[in-house]
Amino acid sequence: MPVVNEPYAPGTPCWVDLMAPDQQQAIDFYRDLFGWQGEIGAEEFGGYAVLTLNGKAVAGIGKAMAMGDNPPPPTVWTTYLASANAAETAARVTAGGGTVLFEPMTVGTVGKMLVAQDPTGAVFGVWEPLDFFGAQVVNEAGAVIWNELNTGDVEAARAFYGPALGVELRPMDDTGGMGEYFELAVGGKAVGGAQSLAKFPAEVPPHWATYFAVDDVDSTVDAAVRAGGSVLVPPMDTPVGRMGSLTDNQGGAFWVIKPQPPGA
Repeated sequence: MPVVNEPYAPGTPCWVDLMAPDQQQAIDFYRDLFGWQGEIGAEEFGGYAVLTLNGKAVAGIGKAMAMGDNPPPPTVWTTYLASANAAETAARVTAGGGTVLFEPMTVGTVGKMLVAQDPTGAVFGVWEPLDFFGAQVVNEAGAVIWNELNTGDVEAARAFYGPALGVELRPMDDTGGMGEYFELAVGGKAVGGAQSLAKFPAEVPPHWATYFAVDDVDSTVDAAVRAGGSVLVPPMDTPVGRMGSLTDNQGGAFWVIKPQPPGA
């Protein structure tokens, strides 16, 4: 199991979470689908649940609640990028033309967070670790394996994420016929991907997508549908593995993938 034992480099995707109208229903859905463990948390943190895989933190699920005059957030998976200083990152987000949707807030002793929107419209989170640095297991069946920015303006995204978060968007030379694709890199290391929305249906907005690794894409899709989920993209073979896109039984979208083994 690829276990993470130290904080993520600033700019690296470090955590994902889902806000759902029915938190317990969401916990049950992903427990059955991915084998996660966990329960609704303490009231002082809004009941936020840190789900685990074999005892290691893998993702969060919270209850979608209205804050002030704002409506409850949509049922979406949010990607969080690591930061050494959330307040400074918020300032750089604003300076770069992004919008801070939820100002930096301290979450007990575990960390500081904010939620922002880049200039192209994609929403993401920022996490400054204190006692908790993020996902403790990745790149394993049932865990996050990839985070992907889908944007209507790649050049605008490139101009934003570099100065604001230290993330470089660089073209990939060979995508195996998958079309133009970009690698997200931090300190020269690939940490995710990005692509244009041109290959998506017109109604799909800019967004960050979460990919979970699975042992069998087809059986996972079938299980999700039996549990009330829906298929957005049927299972398909690609140069990087077999994958498909789903929504859970409350509308939260995500991808599942069985990656090609190294050297295949």
